[in-house]
Amino acid sequence: MKYSEAKLGRIFIVRLEDGEILHEVIEKFAEKKKITGAFIAAVGCADKDSKLVVGPEKSRSVPANPMDILLDDVYEIAGVGTIFPNSQDKPILHMHISCGRKKKSVTGCVRRGVKVWHVMEIIIWELKNSTARRIFEKSTGFELMQPCADL
Repeated sequence: MKYSEAKLGRIFIVRLEDGEILHEVIEKFAEKKKITGAFIAAVGCADKDSKLVVGPEKSRSVPANPMDILLDDVYEIAGVGTIFPNSQDKPILHMHISCGRKKKSVTGCVRRGVKVWHVMEIIIWELKNSTARRIFEKSTGFELMQPCADL
């Protein structure tokens, strides 16, 4: 286990609009507001043709071959995630959402492009004095969160 500490900073209440791409808008917002660490929660709807990463094709394969799913209609969503900078100091959102429609549900990562259907409500809790960064790990092929900047 690795860890670091941070302090609670600003809290942002954000409304995403119809057609916006979740991770793109949030990352631009974080860059504009100079957010270097945050916890984020979302509720709302994802539009048809939104794409989620739903896991690696095979467990423990290296490199992992991600699988995508395209939403076939509008889905209600709830999700949580984090924002931390990568090695180029760009804030990167890592968020998973659970999507439901009628009796069907799917959960996955938003990195491939989740499009907002009419409205999505976002709360961002800024984490001040955070040393966490997203560092590329060759063994997984992912930029993984490292709690301490000196790792």
